[in-house]
Amino acid sequence: MNEQTAFVTHGQNGQDAERQPIIRVENLSYAYPVEDSDQPKQALSDVNLTVARGEFVGIIGHNGSGKSTLSKILNGILSPDSGDAWIEGMNTKDPEKIWKIRKTAGMVFQNPDNQLVSSVVETDVAFGMENLGVPSEQIKEKVTEVLDLVGMSDYRKARPHQLSGGQKQRIAIAGILAMQPDCIIFDEPTAMLDPNGRAEVMKTITNLNRKHGMTVLHITHYMTELVGADRIIVMDGGRIVATGTPREIFSQVAMLKDIGLDVPQMTELAYLLNQDGYDIPRDVLKITEMVEALCHLK
Repeated sequence: MNEQTAFVTHGQNGQDAERQPIIRVENLSYAYPVEDSDQPKQALSDVNLTVARGEFVGIIGHNGSGKSTLSKILNGILSPDSGDAWIEGMNTKDPEKIWKIRKTAGMVFQNPDNQLVSSVVETDVAFGMENLGVPSEQIKEKVTEVLDLVGMSDYRKARPHQLSGGQKQRIAIAGILAMQPDCIIFDEPTAMLDPNGRAEVMKTITNLNRKHGMTVLHITHYMTELVGADRIIVMDGGRIVATGTPREIFSQVAMLKDIGLDVPQMTELAYLLNQDGYDIPRDVLKITEMVEALCHLK
């Protein structure tokens, strides 16, 4: 299949839908300069991928696999050494398109404190729109809308520094949503959160995608966050080494462990039971599926 053309993915509703790519990457390579060395550190090597409009794509890989470097290139923070990345047909190498690219594909980082700029939640969410000269009445309406989307309407007058990590991250997401992006790139947004905070943020991300059709590119170390994704991309050594549905990827337990990754607990349990001779499907992802499989054992 030609990755430059429209393609079919399997959404949560179980039906195929033809979607036009919103992100396209071709032959992308990037190396970081190394201090006191003439030899740069290769971070990405000949990466090719597409993300369709409305798709939820997860990217996994151990530290140094190239995940975050890829996200920074997609947002125009870094410029590739070779190859190209397009956001809605705009090349991230084009300095005249950077602002529009960042407005089209918003980005949420690990540390929400780095994206909060005001002492009051509603003014923080309004910050980007004010810089664009959006009329005040429109700003008020949009702030109300996006705070409702992320479940933070009751905190519009709160001080961000008094919120929990998960609440801060949802405010950061609201600030991005206020700019009306077509896609959001999440670069390990739950890495600094406790389990409750991770659950809050993942509920928000999932709702944005499933209920509101937002395109999501989610980079994470937590495999369970991607059980409901449309597709998962596995990176290792700056290259894409596997891509497929969550069941297709996580059932390859040995491959993932060889490159230093975990799998969802139920998938690992299925793998271990198979090792012990029990006939359990290898693509089990959820507790309910495991219970059903165990009940059918003879």
